[in-house]
Amino acid sequence: MKKEQNSIENSDTLKKININASENANLNNTGEIKKTDKKVTIFNFVLIVVIFIGLTTYMFCVDGIENIIYVLQNVNYSWVLAGLGCLLVLWFCDSLTLHIPLKKLHPDQTLKNSIKVTMIGQLFNNITPFSSGGQPMQAYELTKTGKRASESMSILAMKFIITQIALVVFTLVVVIFQLGFFQELFKDFLWVAVLGLLANIILIVVVILAGINKKFITWFTTPIIKLLGKIKIIKNPERTIEKLDGSISNFNKQFKMMNSQKWIVFQIFVISCIQSLAYYSITYMVYRAFGNSGIEFWQIIPLQAFLLLFMTIMPTPGAGIGAEGGFLLLFNSIFKEGTINLSILFWRIYTFYLPIIVGALFLIPSKGKKLDN
Repeated sequence: MKKEQNSIENSDTLKKININASENANLNNTGEIKKTDKKVTIFNFVLIVVIFIGLTTYMFCVDGIENIIYVLQNVNYSWVLAGLGCLLVLWFCDSLTLHIPLKKLHPDQTLKNSIKVTMIGQLFNNITPFSSGGQPMQAYELTKTGKRASESMSILAMKFIITQIALVVFTLVVVIFQLGFFQELFKDFLWVAVLGLLANIILIVVVILAGINKKFITWFTTPIIKLLGKIKIIKNPERTIEKLDGSISNFNKQFKMMNSQKWIVFQIFVISCIQSLAYYSITYMVYRAFGNSGIEFWQIIPLQAFLLLFMTIMPTPGAGIGAEGGFLLLFNSIFKEGTINLSILFWRIYTFYLPIIVGALFLIPSKGKKLDN
């Protein structure tokens, strides 16, 4: 009887996930991806494969097979392993920022499950535009271990706020310390960084307002949803407004609860800064792996931060095309001739393809074990 009640509760709360969750994750009541949305998922995977094939084809055409073989034979694989180490630190920090608030609310939460949920988020963040699919899929995964879907979405939203603030603060600090080098090298592209920075700040402000001022967000979003309903972009605007209102109310409650847990917020902020450093460091490891020198570690960091700000405004899965083009634009002048294209491929393997592959592995059920273990 208790199991049935829990099942009904999880089903009901899953329906209360906010409109972004229901539209981006597109889950039905059984937790499966709807058939119509499988087409979208397949399209995204095809786009990712096309980008990979296009990048490798371009690399072979421009650099030639002989040069590629020569460069690969001379790669310093100690730096390649260091890059993998940075990636593991990044994933572990991401898992901790989820695990800490979950453990506070649910003492039975295991680090193993937090890592699994994090990697599933890594997968769906990279295969959906604007990284929109990660949080809803993570929330659904958490319902398998008895967490309320609406509560999980609120925790994930809080995690997002803190990690984004840490990202913006960390980026500003490293750019300020290397401002002269940064301005001299990329003075013609500063507007892109400013645009990316503003997009992140606006997003943070909107989410914080949703947590402290429900009326303002409702007043702001209701006419937009009604307009989208009139032009047939949203099918049922009234239902959408009702769902959003419920989600904002729940988030508002969770936000107040988290606001009283300042020590937890501080821990997540510090870990998020370490996570940002690990992510930015991958580029330096790639830089050194291909025999480059002359540019210091703390000079590479703001350039990578600049690239990440540019990637946040790209609407393709994993910021595809924009990420590769941005890397070429920013780093071509400081990488050895003939190494930039392979460097882009290695960097994308770290930051894009490996998270997809490893994240997909966490979706595979283990024999004799439940999926939510």
